[in-house]
Amino acid sequence: MIALIQRVSEADVVVNGKVTAEIGPGILALIGVQRGDSEKQADRLLQRVLAYRIFPDQQNRMNLNLGQAGGDLLLVPQFTLAADTNSGNRPSFTSAAPPTEGERLFDYLTGLAERSMGTIEKGVFGADMKVSLVNDGPVTFWLQVPPAT
Repeated sequence: MIALIQRVSEADVVVNGKVTAEIGPGILALIGVQRGDSEKQADRLLQRVLAYRIFPDQQNRMNLNLGQAGGDLLLVPQFTLAADTNSGNRPSFTSAAPPTEGERLFDYLTGLAERSMGTIEKGVFGADMKVSLVNDGPVTFWLQVPPAT
């Protein structure tokens, strides 16, 4: 399972011209589900996202995690993160989880996040979303918990 996390000043998701999710300062996490991923990968990935220290402390060093910084969380499904781009000029999606499994694990992940943090925001699985953000820094990290082999 993959998370591309970005420290943001603000972010939102628009579907069919309507804002369906929005946050202030916090983390926008684009989530990709790979074949072989399970609840185990989702559990570990969420732990990493919530614990990752990307917010500035008093000395302006990245030493605070999302909870310590008091930030918001926006999770957005993005199957293209699981693309194989190693050859050719067109991505292959054979390593991405099938849509039903991807949606199930994304829902599982968002449920975990809600139990951990309370209110979170989330994108709409399978929708044509317009995601806007103001990347703070910019600060962007790729986190991956490899699927079971």
